[in-house]
Amino acid sequence: MDTQPTPSTAPSTTAPSAVPPGMPLVSVVIATRDRPQLLRVAVRAVLDQDYAGPVECVVVFDQAPPDTSLATDPEEDPDADPDADAGAAPTRSVRVVGNVRTPGLAGARNSGIDRAAGELVAFCDDDDEWLPEKLRLQVAQLSATGADVAVSGIEVHYGDRVITRVPAASDVVATSIARRRVMEAHPSTVLVRARALRERIGLVDEKIPGSYGEDFDWILRAAQAGPIAVVERPLVKVLWGSQSYFSDRWATIIEAIDYGLVKHEVLRTDPVAQARQQGRKAFAYAAIGDRRAALRWARHTLRLNPRDPRAYAAIVVALGLVSADRAMRLANSAGRGI
Repeated sequence: MDTQPTPSTAPSTTAPSAVPPGMPLVSVVIATRDRPQLLRVAVRAVLDQDYAGPVECVVVFDQAPPDTSLATDPEEDPDADPDADAGAAPTRSVRVVGNVRTPGLAGARNSGIDRAAGELVAFCDDDDEWLPEKLRLQVAQLSATGADVAVSGIEVHYGDRVITRVPAASDVVATSIARRRVMEAHPSTVLVRARALRERIGLVDEKIPGSYGEDFDWILRAAQAGPIAVVERPLVKVLWGSQSYFSDRWATIIEAIDYGLVKHEVLRTDPVAQARQQGRKAFAYAAIGDRRAALRWARHTLRLNPRDPRAYAAIVVALGLVSADRAMRLANSAGRGI
């Protein structure tokens, strides 16, 4: 594994000086906005990992003042003890920074990557919670397979329901991801080698409208860059519900879908993948009340793939048989999205 960052993304602080052999420093990037209680749960779960190597948690506040009370790094915490042993090598630390790039989730994640000192980088959403063994199992999987990226399964928590979703290795190839999104390969499960992230795969795309679907765009590029290793067990608790920033931003979602279709050839050339995108677009039009556009895109979708469920959901919403909110709740209660 390579520990040297590229010049344009060199971290502003040094990594712990003593790293156990075979236990690389892992930088965990948590982008956050207006979720203080959920954020503290997410950070605590990162710090409580049973991984024997060092872990730094980089919390990036997007469009909000950073909460420095979370920090354990003296450079970031003005209340830290100045007489603490600066030469010590803590196994866990938290740094708090602001988003200095494009406002939104993509820019916030990239701001965290820019500050990450680790040989490995992981993402965690601010409303998700890692299980204690996550990093230990995924670092071992990367070492065993030589892959640049590892993902795992998830537990979807929706109200009082828990749905387990676990991908197989065959699910995280580019064609499968394009055709059905493979939401089991959730961004909060991602562990990636820093050099591959910064060079071959690339950072999170900040040009995506509203940062919507930036995780799908990134995991699709990762799959196109090389094999993705899978720990076939749930290692992350994913909270679904009304807290989603995209639950009612349908116009932005339409723009983001169109952006992805232009960017990714596989989404245009594979009929099932294209149908999925057009079906989502049809549903978005139905949700904003544009019945004509919704039915038009639903027809396009069904010509490509008569089995695409999003087209049928769009039709029933466009006809007023069920509300978009109700359709979304039904899908989420089954551990799925639209």
